[in-house]
Amino acid sequence: MAGKEKVLICPLDWGIGHATRCVPVISKLMELGFEVVVAASGRPLEFIRKEYPGIPVIDFPGVTINYPRSNRIGMKIFTLLPRLIHGTWHEHRLLKKIAAQSGATLIISDNRYGCWHASIPSVFITHQLNIQIPFKSTWIKRALNSLNYMFIRKYKACWIPDFEPHRGLAGALSHPVTLPPNARYIGILSRFSEPPDPFTQSIQPDFDLLVMLSGPEPQRSILEEKILRQLVSINMQVAMVRGMPESEEAYVLDGRIHVFAHLDSAKLGDLINRSAMVICRSGYSSIMDIVTLGKRAIFIPTPGQPEQEYLSRYLMEKKIYFSMNQRDFDLLYALEMSKNFPGMVIRNNYRDLVEMIRELTVPAPPSLKPGK
Repeated sequence: MAGKEKVLICPLDWGIGHATRCVPVISKLMELGFEVVVAASGRPLEFIRKEYPGIPVIDFPGVTINYPRSNRIGMKIFTLLPRLIHGTWHEHRLLKKIAAQSGATLIISDNRYGCWHASIPSVFITHQLNIQIPFKSTWIKRALNSLNYMFIRKYKACWIPDFEPHRGLAGALSHPVTLPPNARYIGILSRFSEPPDPFTQSIQPDFDLLVMLSGPEPQRSILEEKILRQLVSINMQVAMVRGMPESEEAYVLDGRIHVFAHLDSAKLGDLINRSAMVICRSGYSSIMDIVTLGKRAIFIPTPGQPEQEYLSRYLMEKKIYFSMNQRDFDLLYALEMSKNFPGMVIRNNYRDLVEMIRELTVPAPPSLKPGK
């Protein structure tokens, strides 16, 4: 395989989850000899800069959504649908310029709908093939998913970060009645690929609780304040990662609450393994990280985000992870209830991912090329 081929990676900038799950994709591409360029903005861009200091990055802003303090995020996004569609086409025009400047021979978009190219193989990564909406309306949901498929079909391939049997980890989200013709399951994607040392896991953990904050503002800050208020009166050893890669701040509160603005994947993975319990959003990237490391967790979906609300409900109904909504969150109650939810372990050897990359990048024999 040519070592100088370039891949342009474009993660969505709504939180850092889409960037974190690009880590195994970037790592496998580099192992295969590709040069990687990342086009992103905001916190995802800062995350990539810190995770891969040598990788070229391009500031590539997406469609900006101002999230409300209420739980009506899903409704607001629906009302802004015309703006999102217009922004997608603008993103597509800008993508063509970035692809030409970077010399990309392959484009991989994580949930950015406008990042396809007519003459460069383009991949769309998504687990949302059956988009959930915050209200009951069959025709609106059907129309929204038809629009979803219309954009997905513009890509040469759609990679689903889940496994196919038993409705996978994402349930109905990634297992629609009919898959797009270009879709393939590639297994879960987690930045934590190495299984923890069983001996290390058997040792008494350093922290009773790890709180991992993420997602868009102001909901990230609202949850942080809510949890900190409850931690003040509970005698526990706690670590908190604030999900702010633009900062390197770290400090200790009350001698027992260790706060980090951000940790790279290696340090965060070590911290997760040294913690007895994790509290985090039920974003799909966070869920994939948790199951990869086989940790017990409590999920708090971002208010009004139907995808996170569905995932937390799906995994709770399966008796795998306990979840509780942000408005009513009670830490002591959640910790007690979580004792009945053992968690699970799933890992990915990434063979399917490597196969998908090779299918898109290995030139066809002369006899199979168009016009031959």
